[in-house]
Amino acid sequence: MSKATKANLVRENLQLVKRLYPSLEQRDLRGLRDLTETLRLSVLQGEIICVDGRWYVTHAGLLRVALRHRCFGIRTVLQERQSDPLVGRWIFKATVYKSPGSKGFVGYGDADPSNVSPLVRGAEMRAVNRALRKA
Repeated sequence: MSKATKANLVRENLQLVKRLYPSLEQRDLRGLRDLTETLRLSVLQGEIICVDGRWYVTHAGLLRVALRHRCFGIRTVLQERQSDPLVGRWIFKATVYKSPGSKGFVGYGDADPSNVSPLVRGAEMRAVNRALRKA
């Protein structure tokens, strides 16, 4: 990404965030600027969000970074022995492969009604996100 393109993305993110979150402070905007410059992610495309004044890279953002770094693949597996469908508890193992011969980076995700917001789709996404962050 060229300097001009990166500068445009920073400008676009800052302009949009000032409209979406007018009460953010300068330090919050600096945090967004740093995150944008480092990971080259877009607020408009839903790759970064602000929750309670803190910036988070979304699932879409993690996938964008993985794609940019030429991630080879992701495999998710339900951990049946640890899951309990009767109470809605699910545990998944996700492995992110950076190349065809790599051992992969593993992350586990759990979800049950006591620890997951209705906004989060499920344990498999949490597992994938954890593995992507490790990779």
